[in-house]
Amino acid sequence: MKNFALIGAAGYIAPRHMKAIKDTGHDLVCALDKNDSVGIIDSYFPNASFFTEFERFDRFVDKWHREKDKKIEYVAIATPNYLHDSHIRFALRNGAHAICEKPLVLNPHNIDQLKIIEEESGKKVYNILQLRLHDSIIALKEKISQELASTPNKIYDIDLTYLTSRGQWYFTSWKGDATKSGEIATNIGVHFFDMLSWIFGPIEENIVHLKQADTNAGFMKLKNANVRWFLSVNYDYIPEEVKASGKRTFRSILVDGKELEFSEGFTELHTMSYKHILEGGGFGLEEARNSINIVSTIRRLEPLGLKGEYHPFAYKVLH
Repeated sequence: MKNFALIGAAGYIAPRHMKAIKDTGHDLVCALDKNDSVGIIDSYFPNASFFTEFERFDRFVDKWHREKDKKIEYVAIATPNYLHDSHIRFALRNGAHAICEKPLVLNPHNIDQLKIIEEESGKKVYNILQLRLHDSIIALKEKISQELASTPNKIYDIDLTYLTSRGQWYFTSWKGDATKSGEIATNIGVHFFDMLSWIFGPIEENIVHLKQADTNAGFMKLKNANVRWFLSVNYDYIPEEVKASGKRTFRSILVDGKELEFSEGFTELHTMSYKHILEGGGFGLEEARNSINIVSTIRRLEPLGLKGEYHPFAYKVLH
């Protein structure tokens, strides 16, 4: 049984980490969050120590392994994006591996620094890139790999559309602060960009057509794909037929005009990610680099408007 700590216990994604730790047969020793609405811990680890102040959490972690002659082997990190880098450093300095939510960090230079600390500490940084473990995505990668083996210069046409409605709270929270979330493309798009570049190759061109607080859209040329993408938290942009069904989320990936079906199978991906890591796999710093490069560049680019290969939804917004 491995011992875990969790930083960021009150957020939306934290229960998936608690469930993953429990489902893989391990123990949560302690957790930290500045907010104390963390009753969900009782469903998984009622005996876990809980802290709202980092200093007391830091002291506990240090004292615990000294007094009990045990180790906290892993620190799970589910905090706001801009804090990931600092909390990963905390884990490594305390002799633990880090398992961090996406985006791993906000900028590529953070990865370079973390590589140095990895080498100093002898511990690893793992990123939750759960789409790489989704059955439908794995099947698509295998299909594309086979096709590219015979026609290596083939270029696929991809339309990525992801709308996940958020209320007014979103813009009051850290997620609405671009300096903390990294903007929409980073916050809700990074794992899709990771998945697409994992399958279709590294990015060669990156263009932004639309950049608003609630919506980003653009075009990227990957080695073997042209990708038009649209990401938004605005309910108004969801197709009317989807609204009529009562849904507040719309997710679509078209590959050469054919819909990739991956609407199911998301609930267990964190547990699968933990199993993958604990069995000697996992996705590390270098696996995360490509998607961090992509979203970091998007953040710096000026939007072009309706020029070139823009996503059809961008037309709806700007026209």
